[in-house]
Amino acid sequence: MSSLVNNTLDHQPAAHWGGVLAMTLCVFTLVASEFMPVSLLSPISHDLGVSEGLAGQGIAISGALAVLTSLSVSALSGSMNRKALLLGLTVLMAISGVVVALAPDYLTYMTGRALIGVVIGGFWSLSAATAIRLVPENQVPRALAIFNSGNALATVIAAPLGSYLGSVMGWRGAFLCLAPIVLIAFIWQWITLPSMASEKQEKKTKNVFRLLGNPLVAAGMAACGLFFMGQFALFTYVRPFLETVTQVSVSTLSLVLLLIGIAGFIGTLLISSVLRRAFYPTLIVIPLLMTAIVIALTVTGHHLSAVVPLLVLWGLVATAAPVGWWSWITRTLPDDAEAGGGLMVAVIQLSIALGSTAGGLAFDHSGWQTAFTLSALLLVVAAILAFLTSRKELSHHA
Repeated sequence: MSSLVNNTLDHQPAAHWGGVLAMTLCVFTLVASEFMPVSLLSPISHDLGVSEGLAGQGIAISGALAVLTSLSVSALSGSMNRKALLLGLTVLMAISGVVVALAPDYLTYMTGRALIGVVIGGFWSLSAATAIRLVPENQVPRALAIFNSGNALATVIAAPLGSYLGSVMGWRGAFLCLAPIVLIAFIWQWITLPSMASEKQEKKTKNVFRLLGNPLVAAGMAACGLFFMGQFALFTYVRPFLETVTQVSVSTLSLVLLLIGIAGFIGTLLISSVLRRAFYPTLIVIPLLMTAIVIALTVTGHHLSAVVPLLVLWGLVATAAPVGWWSWITRTLPDDAEAGGGLMVAVIQLSIALGSTAGGLAFDHSGWQTAFTLSALLLVVAAILAFLTSRKELSHHA
């Protein structure tokens, strides 16, 4: 997917590149909506009268609903035209943002976050199949790379922009600012997406559950899941850590989040060349490096001069690592890449939900050091599982 930077949109008479770009804008808004609370936890918790840990469960519930939706969207949507389904999910994204922005209480806030979870699960489950129908077969990887660019862009700017908008117009205004972008994405998709009749899903469903019986796939999915759990047990609570421990101002907070995002974007561009040279060593070393960062943050958390470079390094490797795991899918399951991708969506979202929930409980009841320790332990286990996955691949090909 990182080949996006080196490729341009070649002319393909049968391709719907406008639809690909429209869906990319949708991806950007979706990812921005999903992780907007990360940079706004403190004002959300204060306004709604709940702890920062409870406010952080807005990330957890969206992840949980994404898991349920990713496993059921095809069956529930039946014979519905996929263009209409994607447009419907885009409308639901807009409704979610408005519900969150206008939420008078915590329950309404969580309802809005649950709705965005439905969109996340539905959209990502359909993305690969949609790419196949929008462009010729040899252009599908490029289309998926362009989708991913929306994810990368949102990763760079969503958190710092959310923090900045929250300081200027409040956290509710920050969420409302997403609505016009969603409207543009809806109109663009409506104009550019072709009609896409539904296809039978029975074979695809079987493939997803059959893959779990493969020890290599099971080990890799577990390693990927533990990685995301460890990452979000810490990253969901970066803002309260910076505010209460490092004691940064709002403007400094926005700058730190921006630097983390820029580092993540750079890491995403660089990771493919590293993976080509040392695939499994990279998947093993990244969570170990992140563990070392967590330990260093625990020791130096009160010193801004140490915290900033550590978090920038975290962004560089943590954002790049998922590229490695998506590459692992195409490497391990070349004939079942779509089924494997669907399974990974569920694993990643479930892991984000579990990680942010566990981190929130630890943050509220035992302090930030406990949440960080939990993150470090999960990342170490992820590295061990990545090593075991590499061993299983060797024995698989022996």
